[in-house]
Amino acid sequence: MTRFCAFHERRPTPAAGHATPARENAGGLPLRVTTIELFFDLVFAFTLTQLTALLGTRPDGTDLVQVLLIFGLLWWMYDGYAWLTNTRAPARTAERLLLLVGMAGFLIAGLAIPRGFGSDGLALGLGYLVVVLVHASLYFRLNRNIVRIALFNLTSALLVVIAGIICLRSGSGSGGGGPAGPALRAVYPLWALALAVQVGSPLITPLRGRFEIQPSHFVERHGALVIVAIGESIAAIGIGARGAAVDLSLVTACILGLALAAVLWWAYFGAGDDDRADRAMAAASPADRPGLALSAFFYAHIPILLGIVGVAAGVMAAISSGGQPQPAAALSLGGGTALFLGGQAAFRRALRIGPVRLRAAGAAFALATSVLGATVAIEAQLAAAAAGLAAILVLGARAADGATAPGAKAG
Repeated sequence: MTRFCAFHERRPTPAAGHATPARENAGGLPLRVTTIELFFDLVFAFTLTQLTALLGTRPDGTDLVQVLLIFGLLWWMYDGYAWLTNTRAPARTAERLLLLVGMAGFLIAGLAIPRGFGSDGLALGLGYLVVVLVHASLYFRLNRNIVRIALFNLTSALLVVIAGIICLRSGSGSGGGGPAGPALRAVYPLWALALAVQVGSPLITPLRGRFEIQPSHFVERHGALVIVAIGESIAAIGIGARGAAVDLSLVTACILGLALAAVLWWAYFGAGDDDRADRAMAAASPADRPGLALSAFFYAHIPILLGIVGVAAGVMAAISSGGQPQPAAALSLGGGTALFLGGQAAFRRALRIGPVRLRAAGAAFALATSVLGATVAIEAQLAAAAAGLAAILVLGARAADGATAPGAKAG
């Protein structure tokens, strides 16, 4: 069982100065993710559910662009909170209350996602601004170096607020369609600039030497989020099946959706990548850990989480397809699974914890199954993807058993 299933509340930490306190309990063992952090993850997972619902709503691909922009900004700040609680446990009442305010900001942003480029754009921007301000306030108490990054975050949030004001003043998007005309030409560039400002900030303000990472907690926190997100893909089965008769077709589609979700779990947790990641982060020097955290847990987890969103959207469509081919849903399902496996390959490569060729082959196979869903039936694609990827994972496990080291490149 993965480490994040063992929840241990941490003792309050002495008042912090500018140095990062060690996260150890009385026995000298690394501390675990707290329940309030898991609560935070559940709220963030709601935004993923909203992105799943948004994906595929318009055939011109506008929804995909919006999903990528919104996810990019929200994911940056989620990871910022993961760095924050990695520095010190939210054990004090004031810290927990502020963390709840940050969660409220994520909740507001999540509620606004369906019309985030339309009538609810300002609400999304203001919710995001709350997320940024709370993060900066909490982090400043622990490490004043956060000011360098907080300036970028605040700039990004204000750009999103401005985009929301433009949407509101244009009077467009009442149906969720987003701005049109001159507003359209301004809103999307503002969002793109907001994302570029944040993602590019480590290039301008290097993190090395300014922040510390406690490996066990960091790995555990991201693993917890992945399993929560996979659980949200299961919830998509219930959403897609709402109001439908429980017949053989529905049961088949639901079981196949569960099987594919189980394969995603297996790929991330069943192969022991989380344990190897913990060891790799612990073995790295403290100065190198922030860079590894960015490459392996921020950048590589982008396709992992977006892949789960794509799979969930495809499963929702499969439930209601009635055994018919669904080209858009098939591409979402195949592309989402491919993204997940591709992200996992990048995760392995960044930490040098295992072979990547079979993961890359699995991603190509998953994308190829889109042909089945587009021409035969989405259920046929689900069955082929689950069975084929399970076989690839078995091959990967056998190759790992024969390897002499975790970083062996065989398979």
